[in-house]
Amino acid sequence: MYLETRDLHASVEGKTILKGVNLRVDEGQIYTIMGPNGSGKSTLAYVLMGHPRYTVDSGDILLDGESIVNLSPDQRARRGLFLAFQYPVEISGVTVANFLRRAYINLKYGPETDDKSKTKIGYAEFQKLLKEKLEMLKLDPELARRYLNEGFSGGEKKRCEILQLAVLGPRIAILDETDSGLDIDGVRIVAEGVKKLVEQTGMGVLIITHYQRLLNYIKPDIVHVMYDGRIVESGGYELAVELEQKGYQIIEQRYKPS
Repeated sequence: MYLETRDLHASVEGKTILKGVNLRVDEGQIYTIMGPNGSGKSTLAYVLMGHPRYTVDSGDILLDGESIVNLSPDQRARRGLFLAFQYPVEISGVTVANFLRRAYINLKYGPETDDKSKTKIGYAEFQKLLKEKLEMLKLDPELARRYLNEGFSGGEKKRCEILQLAVLGPRIAILDETDSGLDIDGVRIVAEGVKKLVEQTGMGVLIITHYQRLLNYIKPDIVHVMYDGRIVESGGYELAVELEQKGYQIIEQRYKPS
């Protein structure tokens, strides 16, 4: 599977943010988009996932060559897309395990109904799946018994996001500043979890970040630089190192409108 944008223009509340984004993300590969604040990185993530506040003005978003511009977020998720939020939402009264089971059933088999014969995975079977993923990621089983993100530290929220990735099994995952607010151990845990999933499942990953520090643990195949709503430069890991050393002023000097 591959995710592709072609000359993508998008706006929010009448303000144009994306100004012609051309991008391709293939399964089994790790990509990074870096850039200064306000360059359009998070907007791109939301537009790819179909956030209703954002409008695609022109261009296209394709999954394996099929346009998904008119699909809702849940339809895109069923086709294999996943978005990890920068600031995951807390939901009191809903355990991580229950949330993941309902999400898994809806994603794989469609909305739950009273007809249990249509639910193709039982409680015990799902618990076995969840246990396997917890062990694979070396996470404490207690995490699954707690209410979703309630009282979680920054690192615990990110661990929970990686657990969602493992259980739901997307083909293409978009990580929107997943390293935001994490300490060194948290960054390492996220990186190790993502690398393990890429190796074991062939998932494609698009990492959106300001900083190189996450990339010290999970080196991308391709680094893109975004500025003023466009991807202006692409390269290997050395491009991320250059940005860390010299700052985004070098990008502004090259591409800022005169």
